[in-house]
Amino acid sequence: MPAPDSPAVVPPSDPGVADPLATSAREALRRLVGRPDADFRDGQLEAVRALVDERRRVLVVQRTGWGKSAVYFVSTALRRAQGAGPTVIVSPLLALMRDQVAAAARAGIRAVTMNSANAQEWSDVAQALADDAVDVLLVSPERLNNPRFRDEQLPDLARRCGLLVVDEAHCVSDWGHDFRPDYRRIRDLLATLPERTPVLATTATANARVVADVAEQLEVSREGRGHDVLTLRGPLARDSLRLGVLPSAAPEQRVAWLVAHLGDLPGSGIVYALTVAAAHDVAEALRAAGHDVRAYTGRTDAADREELEGALRDDRVKALVATSALGMGFDKPDLGFVVHLGAPSSPVAYYQQVGRAGRATERADVLLLPGPEDEEIWRYFASASMPRQEQADAVLRALAGAGRPMSTAALESVVDVRRTRLELLLKVLDVDGAVRRVQGGWTATGEPWTYDAQRYARVAEAREREQRLMLAYERTEGCRMAFLQESLDDGTAAPCGRCDRCAGPWVDTTVPDAAVNLTHERLRRAGVELEPRALWPTAMDRLGVPVAGRIPATEQAEPGRALARLTDLGWGARLRDLLRADAPASPELVEACVAVLRDWGWQQRPTAVVAVPSRSHPRLVGSVAAALARLGRLDDLGTLEPVGDGPTGEAGGNSAFRLAGVWDRFAVPPAVAARLRDGGPVLLVDDLADSRWTLTVAARALRLAGAPAVLPFTLAVAG
Repeated sequence: MPAPDSPAVVPPSDPGVADPLATSAREALRRLVGRPDADFRDGQLEAVRALVDERRRVLVVQRTGWGKSAVYFVSTALRRAQGAGPTVIVSPLLALMRDQVAAAARAGIRAVTMNSANAQEWSDVAQALADDAVDVLLVSPERLNNPRFRDEQLPDLARRCGLLVVDEAHCVSDWGHDFRPDYRRIRDLLATLPERTPVLATTATANARVVADVAEQLEVSREGRGHDVLTLRGPLARDSLRLGVLPSAAPEQRVAWLVAHLGDLPGSGIVYALTVAAAHDVAEALRAAGHDVRAYTGRTDAADREELEGALRDDRVKALVATSALGMGFDKPDLGFVVHLGAPSSPVAYYQQVGRAGRATERADVLLLPGPEDEEIWRYFASASMPRQEQADAVLRALAGAGRPMSTAALESVVDVRRTRLELLLKVLDVDGAVRRVQGGWTATGEPWTYDAQRYARVAEAREREQRLMLAYERTEGCRMAFLQESLDDGTAAPCGRCDRCAGPWVDTTVPDAAVNLTHERLRRAGVELEPRALWPTAMDRLGVPVAGRIPATEQAEPGRALARLTDLGWGARLRDLLRADAPASPELVEACVAVLRDWGWQQRPTAVVAVPSRSHPRLVGSVAAALARLGRLDDLGTLEPVGDGPTGEAGGNSAFRLAGVWDRFAVPPAVAARLRDGGPVLLVDDLADSRWTLTVAARALRLAGAPAVLPFTLAVAG
């Protein structure tokens, strides 16, 4: 099989050897891959010629492993030989940058990066660029708007750039499965390039609409004239992939199948989960069964990510149980399998992930284990990614009235938008020209801006259509590979002859009782640690809350516990159902809560129980608190008194507004305060921990009333 991301071997009598550019390109290619007999795959030399000889703008849509990086590294070598400046590669992930730097080094190409993880090296990189000692600079799209990089480096880079490469170019498009607002800054960069600067955009996953959208954006020029974009598109099917789908089942049944059959899958691979909590739950269950797996998510530390990627690449683990954080940028040509525990929200996103397998193997198994909770998760992520008009208008008003730059944290005390959504919104407003990132934060540009409701409605409609397609993929009676190809508008779609529809089911669906029992035990195991809040949000005085800095130790809660996360595979679904109504706690729920308290490991056992006054679930919270007091032989102090109308605000707001909504809204009755001063630690019971400010303020009230310590306990944790 060909080496990763490299061309195939062809006979040396290829007539292209008489072509001077082809000869030089082959020499560069063979240095890159370290093989004297290597030659180009279909379309690669055409792309190199368009970039180097014709100085065109080229969009390459080819499956993972076709050799897109070979095109831009060979083109870089030839352009540098012509005296051109360095290639600038806009790349979305640090992992992808690491692989590209390593591949370039093997070919004698000097590649460096400027990213958030190596800011201390920027001065050295800038000097190397000034000395023309760099062949390739890799930057993230976010870096294009860093004030220091944008003002000090980007103008000169745009002027000298010998080749601009936009990797994972589907991220440019609203219609792409992984749209990122920062990628739209590339359109502005294109408009600053000298007229004959070649541009290469690459992606492995794009349907016709995404291809047209990306090509249209590539047409932008400094003079305003549209560039003619050459689109090179190849077939997306990979002969090595064997696709299969198991019937939809509850999480415990699917994890039990993995416990029983992970060892049957070829080589090492990836098990994808839809949420961070699910990835950790599955990894824990598989490890308990003796499988050598690790969890990998967007919350995994950068250094740990690199170590985990290396472990999978070197077959030191059977699998990484990962979220979509492990996708673009991970390169393991002999990846033996990809299993999805829960379906991605579109066939395009699904193919992007499964396309990592089988690049240099004769067979790779690809299995989808869908679940009834998938659609609910899709809806959540879809809503979280869409900007809202009222929030955008509020941000623009705040910045316009500030008279100076405002940090994201300062904006949170003026606009009730949660941090992750606020950051996304600022990026959208930035690329639309309504705000600008500067030293010290953000400012309004004064440029008119209109919320494009029709555009977002079209995007939302497209997302829903993709979700329906994913459900259709699960249920199709036809070839699964052909279905994915057709979803990506690949005109070469044909029955693959290998999937479970073409060749019949090939997966053993039996699940031994031992696997079911082990999985049940692991997933039903309850208990999540709640870290106490230690710092007040910034600029709370703007909201009438007179606090700042660190929360005094005498007012803090202790580390707490929750029964489970709402996204957990075990208790998560049951808690979501439970919180849709308000009813007294069932014996099973109380038993699970008692188990969490029994395993808590506190330094000093609580002596009393107090409930938070719940607006949504008073019967549920009250019955849990009473049951824990009775079973634990603790003093039942009842419920804190709500002050005025009690807590205000709704879930989903940001930290500052959530704190303001509960500040001074709880009172400790005098009779309770007297018993606190004579007792030990207090167990504080609530239904849901989201921002944790309700627990923080309630614990503060109890501490100020004389409680020596407060131990928060909730049924659920959001997220």
